[in-house]
Amino acid sequence: MSRQEKERGGDEPWSGGRCVKVLLTLLMWVILPLSVLWKAVVTGGVGYLFYRKRRLRDSSRITTPGGVDSLDRVVLGGIRQWILVRGEDRLKPVLLFLHGGPGVPEGPLVRHYNRRLEEAFVVVHWDQRGAGKSFSMGIPKESMRLEQFVTDTCELARLLGERFGQDRVFLVGHSWGSAVGILAAQRCPQFFHAFAGVGQAVDFARGGEVAYRHAVQAAREQGLTRWARRLERIGPPPYRGLAGIWRARQLRSMLFRSGGVAYGETDEARYLWKLLKLYLLAPDYSLVDLGRLVWGTVFSMRLLGADLHELDLVRRVPRLDLPVYFLAGRHDRVTPSELVEEYHGALAAPRKSLIWFERSAHSPHLEEPDRFAEILVSIALGQADGGS
Repeated sequence: MSRQEKERGGDEPWSGGRCVKVLLTLLMWVILPLSVLWKAVVTGGVGYLFYRKRRLRDSSRITTPGGVDSLDRVVLGGIRQWILVRGEDRLKPVLLFLHGGPGVPEGPLVRHYNRRLEEAFVVVHWDQRGAGKSFSMGIPKESMRLEQFVTDTCELARLLGERFGQDRVFLVGHSWGSAVGILAAQRCPQFFHAFAGVGQAVDFARGGEVAYRHAVQAAREQGLTRWARRLERIGPPPYRGLAGIWRARQLRSMLFRSGGVAYGETDEARYLWKLLKLYLLAPDYSLVDLGRLVWGTVFSMRLLGADLHELDLVRRVPRLDLPVYFLAGRHDRVTPSELVEEYHGALAAPRKSLIWFERSAHSPHLEEPDRFAEILVSIALGQADGGS
């Protein structure tokens, strides 16, 4: 071939054979190794996750002769729901824990932070209707009403009393669960020894306005001018529709920055990842259950939002016929502690106490777990004192 022909050939497009050769080379030396590596990483990651879950299950298994450690399905209000029951002695008092959200089960969190409770109680974690393991697309949307959750709570308390041979159980509710719990305590007090509200919800609409003012003030005090202006643009709750989801996230992020969600925790991403790992490693949650957890949260919050913003316990529950204890984080800005203090003063009850957690915000059971356990044990012994 002449020099001119070689030069002319170099300007021509690649032949089909040469293209195939290059593609085969890429496939052999780049694409296939990367796909194998990716598969190995995913498989190894899932395998390691299941290894950690199995180790946690084995290390946390209750083996005492009179203990109980069971995951059970119950029917409440015609809907199948799940409860996790754990305690070192099945003859101990039963403690029913109502999680927050709505739609955010706390069993994996309480199981990690509050293991001491299992020494003094038979602790029952309930994934409420539409939440976590209890989520199903077949749940009638019209049943996702606050009143139905109260009915479910009373029914579950009765079932637990029958199962463990106890006339009454102790009822603890966190955030959303505190609203459900106090309404259940009003409706069926015959099933409960006492009620303890943690991060007690009082008036969601007014609480949102107070939280908003706290957030704007914190942004200004910290010199976060852009955050303050952004919050002023979106205005106070309630927030509705798709835009409302973004606005609520902005408000919560600023509350995090000010330490009003978790005391001493201002990095929201780091804090949420710490909690997420506990769900990932939870022995009783499969990967499918984690999907249910996400969908159940969205499902519950969307359908129960209206009921939340209409709730005013000062007006609706002026008195209770059983002992009431409010376990309040001094720095709580999600369910503002000043509203809890106000409600405590107005509520009529045979016995009531407002117990402050000075190093907590919205979740004293996670932020000061040892003191939380001590307080609940003292409540069970009838020795709890107010710290107000």
